[in-house]
Amino acid sequence: MIEKNMIPKDFLSLASVQASEESALLDRQNVVGVALGTKWSNGTDTGEKAITVLVDTKLPHELLRDNDLVPAKLSGVPTDVQEVGVLQAGRTITPPKANGATPMHDEAPASQPSRQEGLRDMVDPLTLARRFRPAFGGLSVGHFQITAGTYGTAVYDASALPGKPPRYYILSNNHVLANTNAAAIGDPILQPGPFDGGVIPSDIIARLSRYVPIKFITPGQPAPLNLVDAAVAEGQFHDLDRRIFWVGDLRGTNPAPTVGTRVQKTGRTTSWTTGAVTNINATVDVNYGGGRVARFAQQLLTTDMSAGGDSGSLVAELNTDLAVGLLFAGSPVVTVVNRITLVEAALGIRVHP
Repeated sequence: MIEKNMIPKDFLSLASVQASEESALLDRQNVVGVALGTKWSNGTDTGEKAITVLVDTKLPHELLRDNDLVPAKLSGVPTDVQEVGVLQAGRTITPPKANGATPMHDEAPASQPSRQEGLRDMVDPLTLARRFRPAFGGLSVGHFQITAGTYGTAVYDASALPGKPPRYYILSNNHVLANTNAAAIGDPILQPGPFDGGVIPSDIIARLSRYVPIKFITPGQPAPLNLVDAAVAEGQFHDLDRRIFWVGDLRGTNPAPTVGTRVQKTGRTTSWTTGAVTNINATVDVNYGGGRVARFAQQLLTTDMSAGGDSGSLVAELNTDLAVGLLFAGSPVVTVVNRITLVEAALGIRVHP
């Protein structure tokens, strides 16, 4: 699948080779993704364009079967094998160790009210896990049955430009606002999220409006492709602020960021972080827990700039404040981002004027 308007011209020829070889590469042992990037040697970026093969664990050649080895070149294009670990959506949120609490996942069922009250005591009052009205991008938010994710930004229906938007929404991930396909339209969304002390009814900020269902891989069947993990929840205009803490107001979108683009985000767990796009046009297999794996195409990969609870953060260019994508998964090595133009198209929304 090649979307030419989303791939820089200097990567188009590589994208054609990627498209023809991708399925066979993903069938190899330990391969969790295929993308476009540059070749690395001894920890240094050579700058040579390459097809990047992502593996959860890099094994010595002698431990692999011949048909699992990645060729040094594919149709004359260099390959680069990179170890990224297991790519996960809804990564572990770890509360302070002094409380003896166990890690939780941002798509897992929330605890009972008494447990939530205990969690409230663990939250540093100076973090993005606090309650704010109006609420803004970067804060803790979540469906009432999860733990916590991140409020990306406030958005409105694309059909209302130009015009008078009748509704306003919080943008985040499906697994943050729609409990990974398990929610019902109209379900309450809390700010802060339940893990951070949000309770019904006092902390309801919005209600689930729509989401893009996530399609999971069924063993023995062709893997369905996903493009976004995204959802919106409708709230009151006066409760929602478009600005993103430490990022500010978005100035537009960049539909085709390239390798090396510097980016930033503010998220519930790691606050403001920066990174760089390492790969484009990535097809990756993402673990959602409980044996559920979903394959996503046309993704962006960045250097590690997130942790559990940052899901839903809006990723923007560092110097221009152009929206690049919606953060939804990662590992200790990389962060996985949905392209913002795909998010807008899938949900029928706009993230900027």
